[in-house]
Amino acid sequence: MEKVISCFRWRPEAAVRLICFPWAGGGSIHYSRWGNVLNSSIEVLAVRLPGRESRAGEPFFENMQQLVDEVVAALLPLLRDKPFALFGHSFGAVTSFAVADALKKRHDLEPLHVFLSGAAAPYSELRLNAPKRSQLSDDDFLRWLASIGGTPAELLENPEVLKLFLPALKADLHVVENFRCEKPDRPLLSCSVSCFDGKEDVPHDLPAWRNITSGDFSIRTFDGSHFYLKDPGNEKILLDLITKSVETAEMDYL
Repeated sequence: MEKVISCFRWRPEAAVRLICFPWAGGGSIHYSRWGNVLNSSIEVLAVRLPGRESRAGEPFFENMQQLVDEVVAALLPLLRDKPFALFGHSFGAVTSFAVADALKKRHDLEPLHVFLSGAAAPYSELRLNAPKRSQLSDDDFLRWLASIGGTPAELLENPEVLKLFLPALKADLHVVENFRCEKPDRPLLSCSVSCFDGKEDVPHDLPAWRNITSGDFSIRTFDGSHFYLKDPGNEKILLDLITKSVETAEMDYL
């Protein structure tokens, strides 16, 4: 489990676990701060995918099924003893949805709340018609990456760093761009779902996520582009919203 799931601050007394999924090319480190900032009622766990951090020597996943199978197997021992919520940004939003779907169908386990950020629903027309960025040349890919913001210029201009960073990013985009999911005929979940996005980001069909749940559904936008959540002010608001939503859901659960 420790290989796949990272926890920077274990909190055995926590009432709820918040499981966070990385954006494309990302690791678990970004969420380490969340484990220290959120209050003691929430324990933060982050998914660590192959090809990065301590798993740098492992081959990347080639499809969503591989990712879901590994993450579900790693999470199962942690999900039966206390409630949990899911958070994912961009690629992480789609992967957290795929994991939630598998947990419900295979094990009848459902999160208290799902937080989906910076991504259209996988069955939306916007997602299905989106260009496949993973097939771009490195030069075109870097120009696109610079255009969406959030990636430090010094990283984009460093050939040695790019040599390590680009393969993971392209591999993750390949997975999500080739993930196919039918629009649900009926809601998969009954928990609340919250969607977030940057106001200056490219359009995402957030309302399409409404179809995955029979529970409450909300959309909140923030100033900024794709990586709006890296802004300290936005992050504070986001974490306050997550805390309030999780604590409310946990009270209802009891």
